[in-house]
Amino acid sequence: MILPNRLRAGDTVGVIAPASHPNQEYLEKALPFLQEELGLNVQLGKYVSEKNGYLAGTDEERLEDLHDMFKNPDIAGIICAGGGYGTSRISSEINFDLIRDNPKIFWGYSDITYLHTAFRQKANLVTFHGPMLSSDIGKEDFDTLSREMFQQLFEPTSLTYDEGISPLTVLSEGEATGEIVGGNLSLLVTSIGTEYEIDTAEKMLLIEDIGEEPYRVDSFLNQLRQAGKLHDAAGIIVGDFSKAEPKEQDAAIPLSKVLEHYFADLHKPVLSGFKIGHCFPHFAVPLGATASLSSHSKSLHITPGVK
Repeated sequence: MILPNRLRAGDTVGVIAPASHPNQEYLEKALPFLQEELGLNVQLGKYVSEKNGYLAGTDEERLEDLHDMFKNPDIAGIICAGGGYGTSRISSEINFDLIRDNPKIFWGYSDITYLHTAFRQKANLVTFHGPMLSSDIGKEDFDTLSREMFQQLFEPTSLTYDEGISPLTVLSEGEATGEIVGGNLSLLVTSIGTEYEIDTAEKMLLIEDIGEEPYRVDSFLNQLRQAGKLHDAAGIIVGDFSKAEPKEQDAAIPLSKVLEHYFADLHKPVLSGFKIGHCFPHFAVPLGATASLSSHSKSLHITPGVK
């Protein structure tokens, strides 16, 4: 795996919107965090304010912004403005040689999961699953821990997640180490059958999602199980599943029971309760780095994502 170079105060980061049109008000409110708190300069993508229905500009425009930021030697890192939908539409046209030859920090989550998987498997690049500008940073409840997670971009930092951050539930016992992969569960499922299909073999699989009722999570996990992705994984990190309450309570199975059904008999470490995903705090992690998960110590350790 290729580790991108760390950031330094005064570096310039590019901001792009490779999926849906970001909320421009929240985007503007988020920029001082990068500029004043992190000491970075910001260059907005040419099409970051464009709107094409539910997309941030045309596929060609969003792809151009992505390529331009990797191509530009003055850009030290790329921060996604928001998620939504659209990254899978441009994946087949991405120049992965360009990304491999110009490795740099790439940060986002949600729909950006598709790009994380593609960049890791096609360009061997370590990328970062973390809070975005219009989705998180520009909002009033953006919290201290979520802010602190950006410091891992400035200095190679080993991360530890334990119950000092949030309560963790053991769904299956064990200890394992492997490359951390994954992200948004629904995006991982849509990759199956494509050339960007998530590879979980001997990997630590991270899953999270938002707004999906238990029966939908059930269907996603069933798809992963039947595709062999749960069997192949070395361990599973269950992140946040916000707004997952069933609309019809009398015909529902609790999400906890759905998770238990798919994970309890896996005979590998599976822990839930990680504040990773559409939540605050949002614990940001480098995908492609090495992670160790233990049910005995109820902890997750991750190696640095920059050099």
